[in-house]
Amino acid sequence: MSQAEVLSGGGHLSALSIISTIAAKEFKDNLRNRWLWMMTAILLLLSLSVSFMGSAISGSLTMFEPAQTLSGLVTLSVFILPLGAILLSYDSFVGEKEAGTLLLLLTYPLARWHLLCGKFLGHGCVMAIACILGFGVTGLMLVLLGDAKVQLSIVSGFTHLILSSILLSLIFILLGYWVSLCVREKAKALGILLILWFVLALIYDLVLLTVLVAMADILNRELFNIVILFNPTDLFRALNLIANPADTLVAKSSLTLIAQTGLGLPLMYCLFVGWIIGLLFCCHWVFKQQEI
Repeated sequence: MSQAEVLSGGGHLSALSIISTIAAKEFKDNLRNRWLWMMTAILLLLSLSVSFMGSAISGSLTMFEPAQTLSGLVTLSVFILPLGAILLSYDSFVGEKEAGTLLLLLTYPLARWHLLCGKFLGHGCVMAIACILGFGVTGLMLVLLGDAKVQLSIVSGFTHLILSSILLSLIFILLGYWVSLCVREKAKALGILLILWFVLALIYDLVLLTVLVAMADILNRELFNIVILFNPTDLFRALNLIANPADTLVAKSSLTLIAQTGLGLPLMYCLFVGWIIGLLFCCHWVFKQQEI
């Protein structure tokens, strides 16, 4: 049964019922096409490899420092999670336009924000489950195999990693919606989002570091660190860096200077939520202005 048929057969539905119906449909679609299990498997293999593969070289099971393990996971996740969220959401609206189903859906008694929130809830649940299973299983294994003195730090570290991973994924889902609403072809939406992913995940840091080196005598270091936090991928790395302080040089990243800004974890989580709320309103505004 299609999403339109479900909505048409429900009579006068409440906003919550409409949103949950759309969310359930999106979730079932990704469950049916195995996208959820594929993303979960990628994150699980990634976390297991970072946590245990290094000890395989020595021929014995060696537990790394929790901060070192988490630093490696964050470094790789900052590329994989946004890419996964983009691939999940890039055709959410432009694909519906090309198929003609978006116009059909809007003939039923639902507001555009119902459709936006329903898709966001469904896709958000997909990424949340993938992050919880992918990182949670590895965290549980490390707790069971680790010493009692590091178990608390492992639980805390993986909790922050999972929460921040979900929030980062939600931001890139909304970026995918935004681009999907602004273009008329799926290929164009995917191309723009891949460029955006490349810029935010890699180029942004390189440009800022170049500027910092070139203008070291002029640029305020704290201002530089705050500018980094306006990039959600760097915010993700900074949050996990501060949540899991490392004593070893191996576990530290080039973003260690962010800790000097004095921003705590609550404020960083608030910045994540601010990104999500802002992008959600932007998507709603663009969707509301469009003529389908």
